[in-house]
Amino acid sequence: MKKTYLFPVLLAVLAACARPAADDARTLVVWEQEDAQVAPYIDSVFEAFKKLPENAGVEIVRTHYQPEDLRQQFQAASLAGVPPDLLLGPSDTAGLYAVSGFIIPLEGLFDFSKFNAPVVEAISLDGHVWGVPVSNGNHLLMFYNKKFVKAAPRTTDELFAFCGGEARKYKLSSCVAFDMGEPFWLMPWLGAFGGWPMEGKTPTLDTKPMRDTLAFYLDLKYDRKFVPMECDYNCMDSLFKENKAAFIINGDWAISGYQKHFGKDFGLAVIPQLSATGRWPSPMVSGKYFTVSSGLKPEKLALAKRLVEFYTSRENQVKQYKELTRLPALKAAGRAPEITSDDISRISLEQILKGRPMPMSTEMRAVWDSARNYMGLATTKKLSIEDAVKRMQANTDNKIAEMNR
Repeated sequence: MKKTYLFPVLLAVLAACARPAADDARTLVVWEQEDAQVAPYIDSVFEAFKKLPENAGVEIVRTHYQPEDLRQQFQAASLAGVPPDLLLGPSDTAGLYAVSGFIIPLEGLFDFSKFNAPVVEAISLDGHVWGVPVSNGNHLLMFYNKKFVKAAPRTTDELFAFCGGEARKYKLSSCVAFDMGEPFWLMPWLGAFGGWPMEGKTPTLDTKPMRDTLAFYLDLKYDRKFVPMECDYNCMDSLFKENKAAFIINGDWAISGYQKHFGKDFGLAVIPQLSATGRWPSPMVSGKYFTVSSGLKPEKLALAKRLVEFYTSRENQVKQYKELTRLPALKAAGRAPEITSDDISRISLEQILKGRPMPMSTEMRAVWDSARNYMGLATTKKLSIEDAVKRMQANTDNKIAEMNR
């Protein structure tokens, strides 16, 4: 076990040593995992905060990580006693941090009644609230290129009719691009087939809906040939931006970037209803959150609280929507005319209402890891669907048993 953490801990310690010397009560260290296009917005809010008279001399050190790297580095840094002060990211890893004692509950520090209840629910576990919501959503939607598609399909029958017909004249590399290797993209379809990965804290993977979902993937990939054969996030994003795919399923975090890239050809819609079942795909919904490290020095707590409250103020929540097209978590911001009158927010909210809250329980980490491995083996035909689903469940159960020892 020690060997597992040795290298990440060493990296974390070296990173801590490389921080600016001003690691005192007037310096906050923030780690985040946002897309590159979000960084300028984050920095603009941090700079505005530092210009307030009461914050003279304050420094904010922001460090970016890829999602899995952030999880590993934060765990390692926390174990080594050199964690950042604040994390900015989604809720799915917060459960692991909470039970490990790496972050602190926040219901005594912030007024959560000001935020939309579902987005607070998604960061709640064991009677505590573990993060302050920055945005509402973090959910998947369908984007389309109006060069190829004039109106978004409302059902998969309509989508497949286009992909098998009109799309062929454009000689696209793929009709629909999405990350078939990541289980986050699997979950909407699992919901459309009547399944879900968790019931409470119990994984539910060895089910008919999971088998049907993986069979659906194989059909899209090998039989219909509507999706890329092998394509990760960067690949699917490139296919769409390079006009080699008519549709992409991606997250609300990509809205502003695609708007700027495609201009008048930008299209946004809910993920089409699954014609085979009559159900709508149900993407996981949460948001982005500030979580507070348990290693935060007491003399920094008031400063960290001020920064989080400033970042999630009505003014900045509206600014965030205007710049990033992310729905606000703050109730008062959601009623702003700049948001209520916009078609993008209407479509994004429609998709949210078809989604389900992302489970925050630590057991979900075992689900992600096992599902990623075995769905990959099934969709590359290295395992039968039956074997993949059974092993997915068994591996998840074993991982949870190990976690609970």
